[in-house]
Amino acid sequence: MAARSVVTGLVLTAAITVAIAGCGGGGAARTPQLSSLPLPPGARVMTNVRQCNGGSNSYCAIELVVQGPGFRSSRALVLAERDRLRAEGWVGASPTTGDQLANESPNNKLRVTYSTAFEDLKGADLGWIQRSWPTVSALDGTLFNRGVAMSVLLETGSR
Repeated sequence: MAARSVVTGLVLTAAITVAIAGCGGGGAARTPQLSSLPLPPGARVMTNVRQCNGGSNSYCAIELVVQGPGFRSSRALVLAERDRLRAEGWVGASPTTGDQLANESPNNKLRVTYSTAFEDLKGADLGWIQRSWPTVSALDGTLFNRGVAMSVLLETGSR
């Protein structure tokens, strides 16, 4: 009788594991890689925060704060990012707000949304977008110190 309950427990555990994996429990496999994102020369990643959505179509995204000390303004950094992405074959996409830019990678494997530090902080403050506390704090600190920075959200694409 004890052997039967052990087998039943193992079968039940296996069934739950398969169900979770089938419902998107393998979100780590859908996390984009930072190395897949082209950045303009001289830009450097200041913060890298992984944010996950555990719903039925789970995925993870990467929130970045990218500094560009060699650029004259945050807007110049954002435009340099746009130009770099276009040169790499990324195509324009619809951003979440009118203050952002967005692009999709070739074959729609990745999607990136980016904006100046100020514009993303404004969007987060007004509730238009959501950013993690470490990202908001880094953007705020950059603005306070009059640094050149942009906020970037890298997600898996539709494929």
